Amino acid sequence: MRTINGGRTDHGDRRTDSLGADLLTELRTAIGRYVVLPSPEVLTAVTLWVAATHLQPALRHVPRLAVVGPTKGCGRSRLLDVLHETVHQPMMTVNTSPAVIFRIIGENPPTLLVDEADTVFGPKAGEKEDLRGLLNAGHQRNRPAWRVSGPEHKPTAFPTFAMAALAGIGDLLDTIMDRAVVVRMKKRKGSEKIAQFRSRHSVPELNALRDQLSGWLVPLLDAASRLIPSMPVEDRAADTWEPLVIVADLAGGEWPALARAVCLAMTKHQAGQDEESTLRTRLLRDIRRVFADHGDPEALRTQDLLAALVTDAESLWPEYGKSGLNAHLLSCLLRETVTRYEAALRTVLPTHADRVLTDPAWPALTTVLHRAETNGRRPAELLAEAAEGRELDTAELPAQVLIWRIGSAPDRRKAAATAASTLTTARNQSATPTPVASNPEFPSSRRRGR
Repeated sequence: MRTINGGRTDHGDRRTDSLGADLLTELRTAIGRYVVLPSPEVLTAVTLWVAATHLQPALRHVPRLAVVGPTKGCGRSRLLDVLHETVHQPMMTVNTSPAVIFRIIGENPPTLLVDEADTVFGPKAGEKEDLRGLLNAGHQRNRPAWRVSGPEHKPTAFPTFAMAALAGIGDLLDTIMDRAVVVRMKKRKGSEKIAQFRSRHSVPELNALRDQLSGWLVPLLDAASRLIPSMPVEDRAADTWEPLVIVADLAGGEWPALARAVCLAMTKHQAGQDEESTLRTRLLRDIRRVFADHGDPEALRTQDLLAALVTDAESLWPEYGKSGLNAHLLSCLLRETVTRYEAALRTVLPTHADRVLTDPAWPALTTVLHRAETNGRRPAELLAEAAEGRELDTAELPAQVLIWRIGSAPDRRKAAATAASTLTTARNQSATPTPVASNPEFPSSRRRGR
């Protein structure tokens, strides 16, 4: 059996030179010292992801690290601080143009660190279209982005293959989440203690670990490129987690078995999150139908809403839970939805968010947002459009003002579609020859020729 640095690569054999295993254990301890992560499994996954950044030239796929949370203050930026000092060649994308990023990615790419990723994929991301495309394409090797470049405007292929950590409020696009190791951050409890992150002593400590990781893994690039590890998952999940399992197999010790257990646990957990998200979407759609059946009132009593939901024989709500959907279960399903609306509000209108949230009309605004969401609109887009017209500084009831603006504003997508349809019709009509009737007052030339 082929060996690497004196230790077998077969994860069934626990013999190892212990260098890699000890380094990973030390890195896991250091990350946990500065950041509270949701579980020990997530801490292990982040540790392996950091190490995998030092193997990028040997990999076929590079997983994203999606660091998401419902609100601010969940530790996302602190985790990025720690990643910046431990990953291979970190590159923060804040205030960096996409053109620079395209040109710096090569055979040995940097590790992209994207804070406030929700703004890259949100309603105000028009100027970041190139960065969004790069992040979507760079998960797999040999997926270049084509751009016109140079004074001769020559089509040029730019590499996109690079590992990336993206931190933001709320879930990112499915194209990112499906290719990511997902870290769902939560606010730290008072009983959870962490060390202060101080540049004077924290950065040198983490940089030393980074250099040791590089010293261990860079000589193993050729061996890593030939490894085909057994995976506990399939298809895209296997592509996403394979680099982390490769690192674990190179390390030996407890890490091969641990990495596979973490992969399986976190993949199942994320699948459950996706299923729950689908369930919430169905609930919102059914609530929208109930409101429509009642003539679209501004509000419905909880018991009336529940009665309508559980008496629908074709829905799943009569059998949801132990004895059908009740007020507690309804509250639990909707809680994260309302939290998402608050996150969208704080992203789009950060200076007005607190006033909107304390406005008595805030619950009514969430109702308006979820109605729009079930009709295919994005809440953040609606809030951004409602805020564009006039300022909110002088509004005594800002939530009520937003409700009015959203209700009175035309659906821009429908308006655009209508305009496009009208323009197409006008063009077709102008392209069709119009028959000219004979004017009895002006005889035709044929008649004049007679």
